[in-house]
Amino acid sequence: QVQLVESGGGLVQSGGSLRLSCAASGRTFSTRTVGWFRQVPGKEREFIAAISSIGGSTYYTDSVKGRFTISRDNAKNTVYLQMNSLKPEDTAVYYCAASKYAILVVTITRPSEFGSWGQGTQVTVSS
Repeated sequence: QVQLVESGGGLVQSGGSLRLSCAASGRTFSTRTVGWFRQVPGKEREFIAAISSIGGSTYYTDSVKGRFTISRDNAKNTVYLQMNSLKPEDTAVYYCAASKYAILVVTITRPSEFGSWGQGTQVTVSS
């Protein structure tokens, strides 16, 4: 089982940047696709980005393309989400999650494809 801990959230002005980190424990982390999701109260958890086990493939939801970048350092058991040009609508709790898959499967945007979740980190973007 992989355990995940997010960090790096906070309050930032519109147009600013943040880098989220997802630190993992567990020997199988480097063999798993990792994703970032976000959630606001009253809404479903929303897929943001995913990266394959060795980092060769990435996928983003349209609303963050060109602004967010997902990357990973398997030597450090860490996945990152660099968020630039932040907007007030990016305000949410951000979660990282590990999938059982090593590659980006077609259903990777579904939360149900991820078995291990972090506790979340709050990102607030002020206008």
